[in-house]
Amino acid sequence: MKRIITFGTFDVLHVGHIRILQRAKALGDHLTVGVSTDALNFSKKSKMTVYPEDQRLEIIRSICWVDDVFLEHSLDLKGEYIKQFDADVLVMGDDWVGRFDEFKTLCDVVYLPRTEGISTTMTLEEIRQSA
Repeated sequence: MKRIITFGTFDVLHVGHIRILQRAKALGDHLTVGVSTDALNFSKKSKMTVYPEDQRLEIIRSICWVDDVFLEHSLDLKGEYIKQFDADVLVMGDDWVGRFDEFKTLCDVVYLPRTEGISTTMTLEEIRQSA
C-alpha cells in the first residue's frame, strides 16, 4: 500500500483544494491530510481562519479521496508526522517547491501545480469587495 500525506489550512474550501487532494490520492492508495490548527495558522499568517479547526477537520474528513485526517500543531513536526503515518510520499503545492526537500530522506516529495486563478486569499477578497 502506498501512503500519501499532505498538509494545509483548507479554510474556505474551493476547487483548488479539491483538485490537489484528488491528485494527491491518485499517487497512492491511502491519503492522510494534516489540517493546520487555528494556532498554527495564526502563527503563520497572523490572522484567524474563517472556519475553526474542528469544522475544517470535519470538512476535509468528508471528502471522498481522504482516508485519514489529523490536526497539524507545528510546522517543525512535519518529519514526525511523515513517520507517524508511515507516508511514502509527501505532496505539497508547487508554491512550496524546495521547501520540503529535507524530507526526501524519509519519503518521496512531490510538488503539484496549484489551480491557477484561485486561492483562499483571492476568494475572501472577492467576497469583501462584493459586500
